[in-house]
Amino acid sequence: MSDQGDRTADAADATDTVSAENVTDVTYAYAVARNTGTLAAAVDTLRGVAEAPVHLVAGTRGDGLVLVASTVPARDFLEEALKRHFEDLEWLEAVARAHHHVIEALARRTTVLPLRLATVYLDDTRARGVLDDGWSAFDERADRLAGHVEWGVKIYADPSAAPAAADPAPSPGLSPGRAYLRGRREQRSARDSVYAAAQRAAERVEAVGRDYAAGRARHRVQQGALAEASGENIVNDAYLVALDHADDFRGEVSRAADGLDGVRIEVTGPWAPYSFATPPESPDEAVEGASR
Repeated sequence: MSDQGDRTADAADATDTVSAENVTDVTYAYAVARNTGTLAAAVDTLRGVAEAPVHLVAGTRGDGLVLVASTVPARDFLEEALKRHFEDLEWLEAVARAHHHVIEALARRTTVLPLRLATVYLDDTRARGVLDDGWSAFDERADRLAGHVEWGVKIYADPSAAPAAADPAPSPGLSPGRAYLRGRREQRSARDSVYAAAQRAAERVEAVGRDYAAGRARHRVQQGALAEASGENIVNDAYLVALDHADDFRGEVSRAADGLDGVRIEVTGPWAPYSFATPPESPDEAVEGASR
């Protein structure tokens, strides 16, 4: 679940919240999903956020799509409470894990459009209205995502992991100051070589994406507390790949750093298509359709 940390970090900016007085319970929405004959039975024993049972909210425009939800305590999920909770990383992680658990359980059975973390409505009636209002867009998106999964691709540049260059032969008469400056130039040159190699790896990955992926989404590179891996994260992308191409895509991406010192590629997945549940907002979030 390593990619989920990226989305959890954005939760405070991407939350659909509600605010009301004298409300005991609210509706927490996980996803819109294609309804299947076995979906209701599959969620019957499923527990989600706050250990709440999961249920389906049907729309009024047919039974082809449903909203997957839980009834959760308003005291924790109304707007002011969420603002406080978003400062509590332990609480936020627990919610993110439960949210992801439900999404993955759904994705094993049907096409799913994950909603943003902490998408909350006053009740099922309000949630049903959102499903009805967005029916055409949800239906089109579900058609596009059917039979596809998401792969996360991170590229790291780590000059410290590159083989150390041999010490140059001493130059007679070179002053300590000049020797120091020469050493600094050589360090910069080695660092620049690693970042140039990382750029070549990124180009290789993009070429694989053009061959196999139906879409690409760019995420912010990991920094600070999220940057737990060694090296600098310079690419943090997600690719939408048909199940028939999944093994080929992963294999070729994993080999994109071969022969490039100081460069590491991390491939995670397959995930439900979190990054593609809504239409792209810019051309950078899409690649040309797979040619294979």
